[in-house]
Amino acid sequence: MTSESAPESAPAADDARERRQLTRRAGLVAAGTLASRVLGAARDAVIAAFFSVAATDAFWLAFTIPNALRGLLGEGAVSAAFVPVLTDVRAKEGVDAARAYYARLQGVMLLVLGGVSLLGVVGAPLLVDAYASGFRADPELRETTITLTRWVFPYIAFMGVAALLTGALHAHGQFLAPAFAPIWLNVALVAAAVALPSTLAAAGHDPVLALAIGALAGGVLQVLAQLRAYRKLGYPILPRFSLDPHVRRSLVLLVPLLAGLGVYQLNLVLSRQLASYLPTGALSYLFYAQRLVEIPQGMFALAIGTASLPALSGLASRGDVEGAKRLFRDGLRLSLFVAVPSSVLLAVLAEPTVGAILGRGRFGAEQIHETTRALVALAVGIWAVASVRTCVPMFHAFGETRTPVLASLLNLVVFVALGVTLTEPLGHAGIAVAISAASTVQLVALVLLLRRKVGSLGLREIASSAGRTLLASLAMGAVGWPFRSLVDWQTGGTLVASLTFVGATLACGLTFVIVAYAVGSRELRDVLGALRRRVRR
Repeated sequence: MTSESAPESAPAADDARERRQLTRRAGLVAAGTLASRVLGAARDAVIAAFFSVAATDAFWLAFTIPNALRGLLGEGAVSAAFVPVLTDVRAKEGVDAARAYYARLQGVMLLVLGGVSLLGVVGAPLLVDAYASGFRADPELRETTITLTRWVFPYIAFMGVAALLTGALHAHGQFLAPAFAPIWLNVALVAAAVALPSTLAAAGHDPVLALAIGALAGGVLQVLAQLRAYRKLGYPILPRFSLDPHVRRSLVLLVPLLAGLGVYQLNLVLSRQLASYLPTGALSYLFYAQRLVEIPQGMFALAIGTASLPALSGLASRGDVEGAKRLFRDGLRLSLFVAVPSSVLLAVLAEPTVGAILGRGRFGAEQIHETTRALVALAVGIWAVASVRTCVPMFHAFGETRTPVLASLLNLVVFVALGVTLTEPLGHAGIAVAISAASTVQLVALVLLLRRKVGSLGLREIASSAGRTLLASLAMGAVGWPFRSLVDWQTGGTLVASLTFVGATLACGLTFVIVAYAVGSRELRDVLGALRRRVRR
């Protein structure tokens, strides 16, 4: 009996250990990301209060361009072309070989990042026209955006370096320093928005230039925030310039990834282009709404994708496909456990959220109303975006970066069709609807393609879990619905409105936890177990 049960209990023990490790790592990333998102909301509130929507239209567009390229040349390179190769090299050839590979990849990426930064500064007018040709109708707005783009573009180089440090730390199972590094961008932007505008105005410069200075400072601080933990790994500080076989392997993996992310960037370009032809403020309304939905997306969905990639890569490197699929199911269930209630909560409490967080200073009733419209449309797609971010690392772990490109292309086709159709009747809210719908179609495509690659995914288990999560989320939404009419949310973040919003959020959260517990949510048990272990330490 003992000899027969031992082999059966080993996978269960491995599953439990992997699940605890995933929950712990995701919890670290989620904590850091949550801190960053909360500070980001405070940052957005400060910027919205201090600057007009015309000024923020210019800055957010300027910041979008290098920030978008960061996904191509920074985080994209780390997630798909760096971590799996580094993990594989370290496992098969040892730490010294991994360090040598890292130094050479670092040299190549620094050359690329420096060249792209220089091209961005020189070609700022062309980039602004590519992202927002509608600004040509307002020469002053266009010129301001070009100036800001030139100032903020070197941000991509700092973020590329930060992403390389993050990848090295993640490959060694260290998530704390990278998780909390992004908070420094928000700190720098808030400090710059409060301290610099009057000084710049007195010197004859546009006060909105303060935000560009804050963005650059935030990029530098994100690098410095990770250096101490990185140096403890024993990896080299100075890069080397050599295309060894492992670096070439990373670049080969990177090419199709760039195509996939390039499709996403086309999606981003088109959304900004459509918004640039709409009345003043459309870009800002979309940006603020997207920032709000990124709080739950980043808090756990992105955290799970980030935390699972090294473990998935390790399992794939050992040929353990079934283990990778089990870990994938755990990640997707946890992701939906946060994303589904977030979709319901932000859709139901959209106006209270915008009013309480952003409604002050120069961000008045009209701005609250228009941002609310975008937020509702984006909120209903949170679960889809979160699931996409959980699915893609599964492909990357197996060195498959081409297949997700197909799903990204489908996303683009759906977005273009709906965006062009809905922008005229719905304005910027039509763009938001198109984003959510395209993400849902992309998710379906990714799941089908993943099943084709690795076989059965255990979707019944995921569906059963998601059903319990949805039931708890609907109960939570029913509790939150009456709060929508308790106060006039368009008066902004008054004390009464803010306290009511906090009360509504707490009541909804408590309802979700109680119902999830009542229906036997495994994900709630995992999260509570991780919290108990953390407290005992």
